Amino acid sequence: MAKDFDPSGRVPDYYVNAGTSSFTQFLTHASPELLPGRRPLPPGLSADIAPHGTTIVAIATAEGVVMGGDRRATMGNLIASRDIEKVHPADSYSLIGIAGTAGIGIELMRLFQVELEHYEKIEGTMLSTDGKANRLAGMVRGNLGAAMQGLAVVPLFAGYDLSPADPAKVGRIFSFDVAGGLYEETGYDAIGSGSLFAKSALKKKYRAGLSTDDAVRLAVEALYDAADDDTATGGPDLTRKIFPVVMSATANGTHRLTEAEIIAVAEQVVAGRMENPGG
Repeated sequence: MAKDFDPSGRVPDYYVNAGTSSFTQFLTHASPELLPGRRPLPPGLSADIAPHGTTIVAIATAEGVVMGGDRRATMGNLIASRDIEKVHPADSYSLIGIAGTAGIGIELMRLFQVELEHYEKIEGTMLSTDGKANRLAGMVRGNLGAAMQGLAVVPLFAGYDLSPADPAKVGRIFSFDVAGGLYEETGYDAIGSGSLFAKSALKKKYRAGLSTDDAVRLAVEALYDAADDDTATGGPDLTRKIFPVVMSATANGTHRLTEAEIIAVAEQVVAGRMENPGG
């Protein structure tokens, strides 16, 4: 007889009396095998069996935050995808970007979106920015077993804080390690294989109080620098019309730059590098 089968046709009690505002905890009881970190894996390293996403940058602005990600995914020395999207809205006021094993990262991102929506429906209010970051840290920690076998995912989380301790710092950025460690970053951050080069670009040009438009330009420039030195990071592809995904989160909610908007910025950056290849 199937697990939890009830001849009366009634669903198990935990489906109608969840008792928790956490969708992840509910799933742990209802169908734990559906959680990314609970799936059995064969012994040994599995890092080369799935595409990996690469570079994500986040920048705090005077109005909130900007996050951008390149579009390339790799498998070893091969380009697995040229147009993967690694930056998404987490909810109405926050953004999440993923680097690492692409399939698990996309699944983790979707689960996080449901987690935040589920909490809001159950509690009737939105989680605080710190609460969102802590929930995401727990999900990353749940994937530790797979990460130890090479299927690691590291997200970057950023959002507009509706009730900031400092009104001048409404944009907040959080990074994570594979064990679920949570770290709040100041001003900017980057993750992925090209993060070293992206951070170097951000370090030279970032200034507190940037406007959203200036931060968008800086994000594209940082991704360009990462692609210039990291083969796993894809730069603006003018031939195929493939450009970074760039989003903002402000008091007005999240916004993804339209194709026309990001093309205009990317073409400006490329034209500037044609005149000065060194940046």
